[in-house]
Parts: sequence; structure tokens; C-alpha cells
Amino acid sequence: MQDFLDARLAERRAQQLYRKHKVLAAAPGPVAEVDGRTLVTFSSNDYLGLATHPDVIAAQQHGAALGAGATASHLVNGHFDIHQQLQNKIAEVTGREAALLFGSGYMANVGVINALVGRGDFVVQDKLNHASLIDGGRISGAQYLRFAHNDLEALEVQLRRAREKNSGKILLAVDGVYSMDGDSAPLAQMAELCQRYDTWLMVDEAHGFGVTGSAENPSAGSAAVAGLDQHSAPILMGTLGKAAGNAGAFVAGSRALIEYLTQFARTYIYTTGMPPAVAAGCLRALELMQQQPLRETLQQRIDYFRQRAAALQLPLENSTSAIQPVLLGCEQTVLAVAERLQEAGFLVGAIRPPTVPAGTARLRITLSAAHSEAQIDGLLQALVPALCAVEAPA
Repeated sequence: MQDFLDARLAERRAQQLYRKHKVLAAAPGPVAEVDGRTLVTFSSNDYLGLATHPDVIAAQQHGAALGAGATASHLVNGHFDIHQQLQNKIAEVTGREAALLFGSGYMANVGVINALVGRGDFVVQDKLNHASLIDGGRISGAQYLRFAHNDLEALEVQLRRAREKNSGKILLAVDGVYSMDGDSAPLAQMAELCQRYDTWLMVDEAHGFGVTGSAENPSAGSAAVAGLDQHSAPILMGTLGKAAGNAGAFVAGSRALIEYLTQFARTYIYTTGMPPAVAAGCLRALELMQQQPLRETLQQRIDYFRQRAAALQLPLENSTSAIQPVLLGCEQTVLAVAERLQEAGFLVGAIRPPTVPAGTARLRITLSAAHSEAQIDGLLQALVPALCAVEAPA
């Protein structure tokens, strides 16, 4: 076994794909102490700055008085009043009838897919879906079909293929906002195809929840932006560890869906409930989403970054979200640029395969409502010479 482990680790190092932990002294806000150095972080998913919000921290501290842990699964005796309050608030924010808490987005996606489809059914997914959706589809036992990223014609080919072979269930699962590219799924058109081919639509709102929405449900996510209601987007998954600044995840939908998942989602049934402190922090975070103009501030930061980056002729992708990737292609190049940025005082994610397809290594710059324009200027001023130094080495 040791020989196998050593060989695989050596192979990963040789491929420039080896990953190391960065040790933070506390949650970035957006300045953090990283491995003993003070850095401005542009690598966090804390899009609204709620991970360090004093009201959220105070709510967590108050929630801890209910107990350090839930002590059991939700269906044994681990479901507290604070959990129910949070589920009710999620339903309100998303414009759905009900919601169910999960330990993480990964557990939610795997649990939901496996509860809804199995052998004899079909799962259809975008090729750039998050790993949790991909893994959920693979282990479900359903026949697994994929289509080129955001390609509606390719999607229809797969839906038609599934419907011709199957009179049963077909599930289409997609990210609302893609975590590594920052672009959005064409959900309105996808919902129309789902109706045409009698398919259930599941939207992963991990990176859309809290930061975008509609006039009626401004924090609900990308499905709300597309005008999709509970009928047209019946399965809505969101995480509480990104825009909400906490941890955990949820599924929102009809009461019947939530009751069904309570009975059949194994990743919900057979795991300890969310710690009450986390539930209390999440609840306060969602209240702040409704009360403060955090989304508007974030959008201002996104617009400012893109305008300044365009003026500097930086290679931007077609993303209007808080995720602003800079594709460099080569693993060694992206590591070198990230290292130069860190030397200049900025922490940016160097994303490489297998997280992204081969040949698409990139800097994943993520923006927060907590960033200042001066911090964004500082990053861009450091990024230009870092890119030039790597492109034209001495």
C-alpha cells in the first residue's frame, strides 16, 4: 500500500497538480493571516462578507448555548426549533413551500439524486457540473448522460434519447452558476425542454443563492432570475457556506418533495443534525440578506473589477458573477502567477485539473461585498506584472 500511495503522490507532484493546505488564523474578511502572512484574499466564496459579520457571529454564539452539537440525526432527536426556523426562512427566501437541511452541498446533491432516480431511470447533466452532482449521478444506478456545457441542442439530443428509451423518470441536474467559470445556465430554455420531454429540473444554486434573484425573491438565486417557479424548477439546492457565510446546505421545493426526501434521502436520514450554533448563524445571515443592500454592493464590486480589468486588457471570461476566472491553460503558469500574487500580498486560487478540464488551468478570482475598490485596484496592479513576468521570463 505504501508503494502505491508514494507513487501516486509523486505522479501528482510531477504533473504540477499537488495541492497543499493554506492555514488561516481566522475567516478572511477579506484580509486574512495566511501561513503567518497578512494577505488580501480573492479566493473565498464568502460573497456577501457574512462569515465575519458581527451579527452572524453573535447569533452563532447565542445558538451554541443550545448545545455544542445536535446529538443525533434529525429524525431521532437532533431536530431543534432553530433548525425549523431556518428551514422556514429558507422556504421564504427561495419562494418555495418548504425546505430541508443537509450537512453539506455534496451530501444534498448525492442524497437528492439517489432518492429520486435509480436503476431504469436517466440522469442528464452538463459536462461542467460540480463534482457532487456528477458523483450523485454516477452512483445512483440510473443511466447517466452528459451534454456539452450550456449547449441546448446537445441537451435536447440527450433528453430525446432518454425519453425514447424510457417511459419512466428523467432528471436534468445543472449548476445555476458554474463554480469555476462563473457563467450561468440558460435555465429558462432548459425548463422549456424539461416540460417538452417530461423531465424534472434540479438546479444547484450553490453560487447563486443569496447573491442574485428576482424582484419577488431577490436572494433566491439564478432560477429566480430566469423566472422559474416551484413548478418549472421543482428541485432547488443551495449551500449555506458561501453567500450565507456559514456551513451546510438545503433543498427547497414543494411540501411533497420535502416530505419525500425526509423519508428517502439517505444522506439526510443517516447523519447527525446541523449544530444549533450553525443553524442560528445561518438564520441571522439570511435575515441580513433581506435587510441590507449586500447584493447591490457586491454587484458594484463586480462591475468595478470588470471595468478596470478591461481597461488593462486582461483576459476576462464571460462572467457577470462574483467568480472572475483568468484562464492561463498551463498548470505551471497558473502556479507561478499565483505565487507572484501572494508575494505581492494577494491570495488567489490556482485552479488546476481535475477540478477543471485539462488545458484550462486558471486563476479563480472571487469578489466579495466586503472588498474595497482600493483592494481590487491593488490586485489588478499586481496581476499585470505577474502575468507579464510569466509570459516573458528573463
